[in-house]
Amino acid sequence: MNESVREAFRNDGATLLKDCLDEGQLAQCREAFDWAVANPGPHASSMFDGSEQRSVVDNANPLAKDRLDALVSRLPFGRIFADLWGSEHVWYFAEEIFLKAGGRGARSSWHQDTAYLPWAGEHWANAWISFQPLPQRNSLEIVRGSHHGIQYDGTTFANPDDPTEPLHGHGILPRLPNIDAERAADPDAYDVLSWATEPGDVVTLHPRSLHGGAGVDAACPERHTLVLRFFGDDATFRPLPDVNEHYARNGVLFTEEMAKLNPGDPFRSPLFRQLV
Repeated sequence: MNESVREAFRNDGATLLKDCLDEGQLAQCREAFDWAVANPGPHASSMFDGSEQRSVVDNANPLAKDRLDALVSRLPFGRIFADLWGSEHVWYFAEEIFLKAGGRGARSSWHQDTAYLPWAGEHWANAWISFQPLPQRNSLEIVRGSHHGIQYDGTTFANPDDPTEPLHGHGILPRLPNIDAERAADPDAYDVLSWATEPGDVVTLHPRSLHGGAGVDAACPERHTLVLRFFGDDATFRPLPDVNEHYARNGVLFTEEMAKLNPGDPFRSPLFRQLV
């Protein structure tokens, strides 16, 4: 791997890996994606408006765990992230599924995954795998270097009139800025990374980065994306605030395993597939 790629991930919190997956690997990812859409887990949400507009989001589906553990063992991400981070070991955490269709899907609100997940450290990455060619305007957007900046509160994702409605509240974490509104007033208000991608390309980002998925439109009517999450040696447990009953301390994923960890503990469990 080129040192410039490592440096970009360290400093920017995201990078594009061109032609990362070959045709066969991409087909296996697509099969896993289609199975997940057809077999949603307990954290899935979906919307279908009776026409062609549809959205599906799912996260860490326990029904898919065995097949996804097997899938990631056949993909190159263990080697890639060991090299990208300089980590001796790499583990697979879980997947996330995004489907937008119908040509009218709104963007996903800006957020940091670490407002919802009890994670700290440098060795974290989301591998963002899309199955359609995506113009830059319809791709994932990341605020450069924000993984080393402020940890903001999350958004509830429930208030279309306020994309910064706090998840935890009570002033425990700073409220999210309204990035879209600020960019509308000043297009240079944020240094935003985004790439046009082709099938086989993978966008990698640190989950503490401020990021959000652009919407779909008539020119790019569908976006099907499989996100695979990984961590390495410098990954630790960071409890979430205790004020939101749903997310208190351990988040909502693998909560029994998270309850066994203390603040600052290495993020380890036999539950997570070790790849390297």
